[in-house]
Amino acid sequence: MAQGHDIRFLLNGVEKRVSDVKATLTLLDYLRLDQRLTGSKEGCAEGDCGACTVLVGRLHQGQLHYETMNACIRFLASLNGCHIVTIEHLSGPQGRLHPVQEAMVDYHGSQCGFCTPGFVMSLYALWMSNPEPSVQEVETAIQGNLCRCTGYEPIVKAAMAVTQYGSPAHDHLVRERTDVTARLMALQPSARIVTGPEDDRAILPLDVADLEQVLAENPKATIVAGSTDVGLWVTKFMRPISPVVFITHLEELKSVEVTEEALTLGAGVTYSESEAAIRAAFPHLGDYWDRIAGWQVRNMGTIGGNIANGSPIGDTPPVLIALGAKVVLQSARGSRVLPLEDFFIDYGEQDREAGDFVAAIRIPRAKPGQMDAAYKISKRRDEDISSVAAGISVCVTDGVITTARIAFGGMAATPKRAATAEAALVGQPFAEASFDAAAVALGQDFTPLSDWRASADYRMTVAANLLRRFYLEQDSTQGAPVRLAIA
Repeated sequence: MAQGHDIRFLLNGVEKRVSDVKATLTLLDYLRLDQRLTGSKEGCAEGDCGACTVLVGRLHQGQLHYETMNACIRFLASLNGCHIVTIEHLSGPQGRLHPVQEAMVDYHGSQCGFCTPGFVMSLYALWMSNPEPSVQEVETAIQGNLCRCTGYEPIVKAAMAVTQYGSPAHDHLVRERTDVTARLMALQPSARIVTGPEDDRAILPLDVADLEQVLAENPKATIVAGSTDVGLWVTKFMRPISPVVFITHLEELKSVEVTEEALTLGAGVTYSESEAAIRAAFPHLGDYWDRIAGWQVRNMGTIGGNIANGSPIGDTPPVLIALGAKVVLQSARGSRVLPLEDFFIDYGEQDREAGDFVAAIRIPRAKPGQMDAAYKISKRRDEDISSVAAGISVCVTDGVITTARIAFGGMAATPKRAATAEAALVGQPFAEASFDAAAVALGQDFTPLSDWRASADYRMTVAANLLRRFYLEQDSTQGAPVRLAIA
């Protein structure tokens, strides 16, 4: 079939065409080393500090959306047909400061200045979408930005005051939206794109049917969506990953389907894109979703990628397993559906045959009498990896537990159900003694490891206490949270 070989995009409004793009070339390296746009900084090279934050505008169902992203772990080849906006693009006529920058100056939101461009870009994105945010909304927007010397209070105050300095309606990204949309439409490919040298090859399939063919031809290819994990394979571990098949641009993998029976998410749907549907269908996951990384990573990372990566400390598998989710696998041979817990075989090993890719995740809606909870335990509250993650789902009829699904991450080589603890609950009254017995039974389900995030003893103690916490937080007749002050 016909193939393209160039990556085309807009950079601060200027069209770029780059040939022979290595799959592992990060956006940050391209900006700093090739384009000499040095406002974006490299602090951590793993998507944690936010110093490299940029905006990326992309088309979804014909509409242009701008989101913050970490340039240090985002690969340039994945941004075909996008609009990349850096801190340099905020400058007004005669170098006038942008309203966000003016607020940061007046409220003393910068000290050494290294992190400042990243903060400005995050606050810019917030101001564009929500010009009068609450303190909580500001804090959520800057979860993925770290400041060592200034402190966050003046930055939050600056964010709250930006609208005093200007209106988003007058911002050039708003005024030029129609023009940029048309230009990006013209950049959308009409054929598969293959670029980069043989040992660092990037492939962008045209559609899902082409993805099936690409994976049939390259069964050992690395599939990359948001690159929030794979980016670190390159920047931290220098792992060879060629050939790389990028899939973020595939609209067919970005569907969100809501029915009375289930919520079905395409594997390319990001955490941010799924948030509204998740909150509506599963209210107990609302706060949990905000605990997943920072805003930039939630804009990049996909639920399908979090599952396909198979990490034992992934945030979404435990809570989705507890809800009875199923994963849809697809290939040129067809598709198959299996319970999510069965997808994980061993550390680094999933039930994925040659050519398979995760296509969707189906999450059944709650049944009458079902009580659900999700917990994440980490060293810091925001933007941290779980020491222990737990999903608990229990159905109660006439005060008796009829079904129980309990899943943990961080307790074994894979996300795993606590089968013995579940069995200890089923048929028992919804009572404290029942959950005490289930907590004891966890010792037969797990033998956790010690690492720098937590000791084995800590993990086991936390897991047992989360079962007790679940009981204390639930009303046995209504399934509503009880107002208890539990840390």
